[in-house]
Order: sequence, then C-alpha cells, then structure tokens
Amino acid sequence: MKIEILGIVMMILLVMALAIPLGKYIAKVYLGERTLLDRVFSSLERLFFTYSGIDPNREMTWQQNLKALLTINIVWFFLAIFILMNQAWLPLNPDKIPSMSPDLAFNTAISFLVNCNLQHYSGETALSYFSQIAVIMFLQFVTAATGMAAAAVVFNAMRQRSTDKLGNFYTYFLKSCTRILLPVSFISAVILLFSGTPMTFEGVQHFTTLQGDSASLARGPAAAMIAIKQVGTNGGGFFGVNSAHPFENPTYLTNMVENILILLLPVSMVFALGHYLNRKKLSWTIFGVMTTGFLLLLIPALYQEMNGNPALSAMGIHQPMGNMEGKEVRFGSAASAFWTISTTITSNGSVNTMHDSLTPLSGMLAMLGMMINSFFGGVGAGFLNFYIFIILAVFISGLMVGRTPEFLGKKVEAKEIKIAMIIALIHPLLILSGTAIASYLYAVNPAANAGWLNNPGYHGFSEMLYEYTSAAANNGSGFEGLGDNTPWWNISTGIVLILSRYLPLIGPVAIAGILAKKKYIPETAGTLRTDTASFGLITFVIIVLVAALSFFPALALGPLAEHFLIQ
Repeated sequence: MKIEILGIVMMILLVMALAIPLGKYIAKVYLGERTLLDRVFSSLERLFFTYSGIDPNREMTWQQNLKALLTINIVWFFLAIFILMNQAWLPLNPDKIPSMSPDLAFNTAISFLVNCNLQHYSGETALSYFSQIAVIMFLQFVTAATGMAAAAVVFNAMRQRSTDKLGNFYTYFLKSCTRILLPVSFISAVILLFSGTPMTFEGVQHFTTLQGDSASLARGPAAAMIAIKQVGTNGGGFFGVNSAHPFENPTYLTNMVENILILLLPVSMVFALGHYLNRKKLSWTIFGVMTTGFLLLLIPALYQEMNGNPALSAMGIHQPMGNMEGKEVRFGSAASAFWTISTTITSNGSVNTMHDSLTPLSGMLAMLGMMINSFFGGVGAGFLNFYIFIILAVFISGLMVGRTPEFLGKKVEAKEIKIAMIIALIHPLLILSGTAIASYLYAVNPAANAGWLNNPGYHGFSEMLYEYTSAAANNGSGFEGLGDNTPWWNISTGIVLILSRYLPLIGPVAIAGILAKKKYIPETAGTLRTDTASFGLITFVIIVLVAALSFFPALALGPLAEHFLIQ
C-alpha cells in the first residue's frame, strides 16, 4: 500500500515539474514570442494561412472570434457525420465494419466535436481505421485546440488595457495544434509505441489458442490516437474498454505516463495565465484553489478503494489489495482511484477501471468532480469554467467589503454577473433535468426500457445521473451498467453535449470581451486583490455553494443512498 501511495505522489510531483515550464512555453506561444519550435512549424503555419486566405495578423473582436470558432465547428460536424455514416465503403476498413446508424453517428460526431468523447459504441468493433483517424483522432486534436484558443482569447482580454481587439482565433488555434498538442502527443506516442501499444494498419489477427480454439485479436493505429486522447483531455478510447485494455495501457509505466498526460495541460494552462499576464501570484492562487478541490476529492476516493468493499468485508472476505472489482491487477486500487479522480476533474473521461464497480462514495466523488467542473477541467475550457466563478467571487467580495467590484482593473457590473450566473446555472439544469426525464420514462414503462439499467434501484439512478453529468461536463466516462446505445440516450445526451459545450465557451469569452472594452483603472490601496489566499478561499466557497450543493439532493438519491444501504 505504501508503494502505491508513493507512485501517486511521484505522478503529482512529475506533473508539477513539467507543468510549470510548459506553462511558460504556452504563454510564449500565445504572445508570439520566439520559441525553439519556430524553425519547425513557422513555414507550415505560413503555408496554411496562405492557402486558406486567412490573415493571421488581423485582430478580431470577441464576437468575431466566437463566429470563427462556431463556424469551423459546424464544418467539422457535417464532415464527421458523413464519414461515420459511410465508413463501410470508405478506405482503411480491412475488417469490413459497417456504417453507423444515424442516431449513433449523430451522438458520436457531436460527442467528439465538443471534446467529450462519450462513446456509445465499442471502438474496435464499430469504427474503421479511416473513421478512427479522420474523425476521432482529427477531432481530438482540433477540439482541444479550440478550447485552448478560446482560453487564449480570454487571456488576451484580461491584460491591462482597454481594447475591443482580442487577437486572432485562427492563430491561437493553429499554434495550439502545431506548437503544443502535436509535439507533446508525438513524444507520448513514441513512449507508448515502445511499450507495446500497436501502430499498424493490419486488420484483426486471427490465431489458434493452445486449446485449439479459434480466436481473434483487434489491433490498429492505436498509439497515435491514445497519445492525443490523453494530452487533449479527450478520453475516447481506441478499444472498447479504453485504458484498461492491455494494448492501450500495457504497464504501470504507461499508466503513469497516461495519467500524467491527463493533468499536464490543464495544470499548465493555469501557469500559462500567470506568465501571459505577468501575474504569477494570481496563477498560484488559482492553482491553490484547484489543487485543494482535487485533493478533497482524491483522498477520500483513495481511502474508499484501498479499504475494499464493505459488503465483502462484512462477509469476512479479506481484501488486501482493496476493492479490485472492475480493476486491472497491474495497476491496483490506488492507481485506479487516482486515475478516476484525475479523469473526472479534468474532463478527460478516459478510464483504466470500470467506474460502475467503484464503491458508492468513490462513484459520488467522481461525479462531483464533473458536477463542479472547475478544478483544472478540460484543456482551455477548464479555465473558462473557473473564470465564471472568479467573476462571481469578485462581485460578492466587493459587496461584502463595500467596494466597487473590480477584476484586473475593470469594473464588474450587472451585465457580466447576469451572464456568469446563467452559465453557472446551466450546468446543473442540464444534468438534473436530463436525469429527471430519464428517470420518469424508466418509471413509467420499465419493461420497455429494461435494457437501460443492469442495476435498477439506487445504483441504476446513479448510472443515469452519471451519464448526463459526464455529457454536461464534456467528460465522456460512464457507469457502463447503462445500456446507452439507444435512440433516447444518443439523442438526449447529444443535445446536452451541444448546449454544455458552446454556452460555457460563449459566456466567458463574452464577459472577457465586455470587460476588455472598459476603461482600465490602476490598482490602489483600496483595490480588492484577487491574488491572495483569502480571495482564493472565497472563490472556493462560492464554487461549493453554487456548483456542489446544487447536486446534493440527486446524490442523496443515488450514491449516498447506496452507501448507507451497504453499511
């Protein structure tokens, strides 16, 4: 057990050691400063802009940046859905995998378009190699870059001046792909390749076992996709069981590498903010709040999983390795619990254990990470979620001490607060309303919807709650006792995916753009400082009050009720 904890501590320390310099590098990329990779990618970027007709030096307003973001996403959606519904006759399909049904293609295209990667299919049996590359891996790059570019626009708006010009979305987007995501993914893919992850266009390998039985083994160009799925907080697996599969995650070493990648860019973006604004103390304050929330979710989950299932303990069954149901022996209970919390606080969604087999409180903590959706979060989008709570904390703190609410020299007024509150409340609204409707439909006709739940009762409610929570948080993991490949789940979660991706992107960019145009007010002795521990504490309390407590009644009906039933 001590060795397992040591492995977790090492991963956290390595994330910190890599994230601080990487954050500084990201800030340089977005500021247009010289970096080591200029010689490699400058010519490629110029070529792209020349043939696309885009002027990378044209400054855009926040409205123009959002228009560019939404327009290019619409194009990707139609491209993705066309490929998925026609993959049977498209190239790179050695195993003759049929095309997707319209509802499943809609859900899959939307899911990967919004950086959620909710998978209502099993990768090796439902997608051709062409679909894996041209849809899944392509979207894992560009959607991660979309979130990073949106964050860069907000970074630009937060600088100390008055302007309506907030940089160029296409420049931020392309540099996110070439200068950040591609190099980190390339290095990661090489590590996975040499660790045993396949990278081939050969089809299924058929063989005969020692018993004389015929068997087959799926393979494919997996290493490249697994690297970007982790780096870009995407999470969609090449194989059905994701990073529990021995090809996706062969050893404890690859498990450490992949778990570090889950956290690396979300943490780096926090430090990038400090370097971009030259306000390192502010970034450390944000990092402190996020890390506190992360640890408050992680430590109880580790305790629960390492101490085993209480129902088995009551039967006198010794569990020296902890709760190992649904877990891989090569990882153990502690590393599995660490991955569970890492993947749910960062909107990554990849899994190395089956979340449906977690102890009830661990399952609740995984859900809480997605419900709060502000402790590191997805690449770029995670900071945008946190930015909403900063605005609310500034406003409430100003009212408490009798000062005009200001953030980085700009007055925070009614319009910004209205937008912030709408965005903050949309998240619980989508999750709770979706779960309520699904619960009603199941209760009205359980026979017709019997395939939905393998575990009716409290755990079945948790399965439905988790599904909508994962969709709304752009996470993608699931309690896989849920039979989710049906028209209801494909379409309803698809709608939640769209609303929960673009509204939380539009809101922070709009707030930042409105604030950027206002007159800059230099700091004085009476200015409310936002880079202090006390302000960090206020922000944390507001996150708990607005985000976490909204879900307590639903959690009481699901994982909490199941926990007390087991006890």
